[in-house]
Formats: sequence, C-alpha cells, structure tokens
Amino acid sequence: MQHVLVLNASYEPLNVCTVRRAHVLVYKGKAEVVERLDKPLRSSTGSFIWPHVIRLIHYVRVPRAIQRKISRRALFARDGWRCAYCGTTNGRLTLDHIVPRSKGGESIWENVVTACAPCNLRKGDRTIEQAGMVLHTSPRAPTPTLFIKLAAPRIPSGWTPYLPATA
Repeated sequence: MQHVLVLNASYEPLNVCTVRRAHVLVYKGKAEVVERLDKPLRSSTGSFIWPHVIRLIHYVRVPRAIQRKISRRALFARDGWRCAYCGTTNGRLTLDHIVPRSKGGESIWENVVTACAPCNLRKGDRTIEQAGMVLHTSPRAPTPTLFIKLAAPRIPSGWTPYLPATA
C-alpha cells in the first residue's frame, strides 16, 4: 500500500494517509499536492496526479492537551526498543508506570516507560525510589514524526525535507 505524507498548512507533518484518501482531499479542495510521483494515478474515466506529499489548505490546530493514545509499539519505539532501567534490548519488553497506578499514577506518556520483564518484576508496585532503581531517560510525549515512522516504516526520500532531522 502506498502512503502519502500529510502536512498542516504550516508544513508541519501531521500524519500519513492512503493515496485514495489524499486524492479525495485534493479533489475536494481541502489539500494541495506538494510532491508528486512521476507515474499517474489512473481511474476508469481519467488520470490524475499521484500525490506523494500533500498540504492542507486550512491550518488544523492540534491541541497539545489532546495527545495520541499510548500503544506498546509507539512506547517501545519512543524508548528505542530498550529498557529504561537497565538499557537492555534483549528479552521481553513490557510497559511500566513510573508512579504505579495503584499509587495514583496516570497512564500518560510522561509516566510510562519501556521495561524488560526482570526490571518490571523487580520494581513491582513501588516507585523507582522505593525500588532503588534509576531511570536512564526522562519520558516525554513523542513527536508526530514517530507516528509517521510507525505508519510507514520505510520513509521515502521525498518526505525527508518535511520531517525534522532530530526525530
């Protein structure tokens, strides 16, 4: 399946969509084609531009308070597929709440980290201070680029000018 990068009106990367969805957005005048592929998009009645990167015509305000839901795949990718406590990439990875939910910890990006099964078992239902463990990275909400990379594992070279280099 071919993916299309969707940019906000300010050229900020927002998401990835299918070619069909991108074509509909362009056809309805809600987006414009910024980058296109050399081959045409054909239908039974004609041929159209094959969108590769589109930009929304009107700016879409993305509230920072509304963050994407936590998924294991996104969490593990944010943490580089390694345990936040010991740094190992071996073994079974799990999701761990820094402040346990039983002690009022929320399921938000800043309170959830990747942990290997032994570290998660060792920490148990305690805070990191109580367990005598050290957190090697400070958790934060991921950038939209992470979700773009998860949706399209192979980032086309035509997208790189629109994606931050640090993500």
